[in-house]
Amino acid sequence: MTKSAILDLVRVKDGLKPEQSLHESLELAQHAEGWGYERFWVAEHHNFPSIASAATSVVAGYLAAGTKTIRVGAGGVMLPNHSPLVVAEQFGTLARLYPGRIDLGLGRAPGTDAQTLRALRRAPGAPDRFSQDVNELQQYFSSEAASQPVQAVPAAGTEVPIWILGSSLFGADLAAELGLPYGFASHFAPRSLMEALDVYRSSFRPSARYSKPYVMVGANIIVAETDEEAEFLATSQEMAFTDLVRGIRQLLRPPIQDINTYWSAEERLHVQGMLAISFVGSKETVKYQLSHFLGETEADEVIFVSDIYDFPKRLRSYELAMECMKEL
Repeated sequence: MTKSAILDLVRVKDGLKPEQSLHESLELAQHAEGWGYERFWVAEHHNFPSIASAATSVVAGYLAAGTKTIRVGAGGVMLPNHSPLVVAEQFGTLARLYPGRIDLGLGRAPGTDAQTLRALRRAPGAPDRFSQDVNELQQYFSSEAASQPVQAVPAAGTEVPIWILGSSLFGADLAAELGLPYGFASHFAPRSLMEALDVYRSSFRPSARYSKPYVMVGANIIVAETDEEAEFLATSQEMAFTDLVRGIRQLLRPPIQDINTYWSAEERLHVQGMLAISFVGSKETVKYQLSHFLGETEADEVIFVSDIYDFPKRLRSYELAMECMKEL
């Protein structure tokens, strides 16, 4: 069976405070653990008032402390924003506190705008060192790290699983070369999905930890009792992506009856392209959509994003999504 995971953007909603979003994230993780989800990830975004997971390792620790068995981690940490040593210290500490439950997904993108990049002190050439930085991270987590002159205490020997994340062929090539699992961000950048999966699988070199390719694909999912209700709930995400296209950043807002009153025809085409990998509808509708998607991608795992304003309906969406996956 294809495994199921959750990527929580820890959306800050209009009318609520960031701490409420963080508490909801933990409650969602606890439910996800009971429903049978494999892992629960949060992602690094900076200067987004609507996303409360910028301090990714801190949020991951909060989630791990409040759960028992589900894997928790970053999907992902934008490695060029950080020193590999510091990332290894953070996630090595998490791995000591919650052994066998911590994942580290790595991305190369900035996760923010140019002005915020300067505030992050991100070096201009940092993305070009991405592959070297990944290797450095792996060394810090290895058993041999205890004999290195520079150690990421207490990371040595934790062997924290590293994933390469991306939305282009670069990540697919690197994950294949290093023999690491690969996650494609098709929940917002689906254009190169099938090409990237083919590159990764055909070029994969077995590593000491992974003997064969392992693919995770991102997908938006909104499941409700009826198709009409799901389409209504989906307008919150559609407005958020329209705002992204417009270059404005607002909190996640309640759904509206007619999304066409919000976006222009040009914006609609742009947003629908970004959200092309979205499964919206009743359980039967979504199960049918998922069956075709899984057959096409042959993914080992799907990581779902369900951006719904109403928290109980969001919980229900993820519960129904897992029912779909189990029945498939």
